[in-house]
Amino acid sequence: MINVKYNKNFVGPTRTRTILLLCVAGLHAILTGCLSAQKITYFQSGPNVALGSTNRVAMPDTYIPTIKPSDVLSIQVSSLNPEASVMFNPYTPMSMASATRNSLQSNVNGLPEAPGYLVLPDGQVDLPLIGIQKVGGLTVSDAAKLIREKLKTYLKEPTVNVRNLTFRVSVLGEVARPSLFTVPNDQITLLEALSLAGDITIYGRRENVLVIREENGEKVFARIDLTSRDLFRSPYYYLHPNDVVYVEPGKARISNASQFYQLAPTILSALSFIAIIITSR
Repeated sequence: MINVKYNKNFVGPTRTRTILLLCVAGLHAILTGCLSAQKITYFQSGPNVALGSTNRVAMPDTYIPTIKPSDVLSIQVSSLNPEASVMFNPYTPMSMASATRNSLQSNVNGLPEAPGYLVLPDGQVDLPLIGIQKVGGLTVSDAAKLIREKLKTYLKEPTVNVRNLTFRVSVLGEVARPSLFTVPNDQITLLEALSLAGDITIYGRRENVLVIREENGEKVFARIDLTSRDLFRSPYYYLHPNDVVYVEPGKARISNASQFYQLAPTILSALSFIAIIITSR
């Protein structure tokens, strides 16, 4: 008969897991800082706004971009005589499908490869039959009207659709998916850009979002407070082509990173010591 004695010092699998979970919980408690709801809540009202009341905020004028040198324009032409329209649309259905895929991929790599017409440094674009046309400084709708009028000499009731393929904005910093995004409809707001990037992480500074814009050959740096409803009055609410949105890390992120690197060697040593004790028994 085998006599089995119970060893009080034996550490079984369940107890091992408990010890490790306690260590992880302690690490999490050390590294997690307290965040105020005021710092992470969007669109807060002022102190004089009663709870449940309706608050109105005047919006800035809608931003309508104009065509600039080095833009790439998609110009699609249709008419009652489709054979004559072919020379204005020299892309096969397969290449257009590829262009659509590339346009979607540009949300990831920011490099749109859709076919189009390059706007020259003097603001002109070279088109079939009608030749060089001045489109710099025009909106895409005005450019479509200009091209349509020129095409009436060659096509019957032409329809022209112009789209800017190089309207892009960058979103960087404390967001879920930082990237360079292509804007398909020539208009995007700061909130829409942040939504495309997966929103600001819990560690991002919502009260101090930086928008970098080029104006008249200069870089303009503007700070936007997303926790205030005054955001909707800002001239930076509507983003411009090539704007850069940067979300700074908050003190909690910096503190957590600092604490982690300071405590990591001690914690790893403690876990190693516990593992040695467990395996040696």
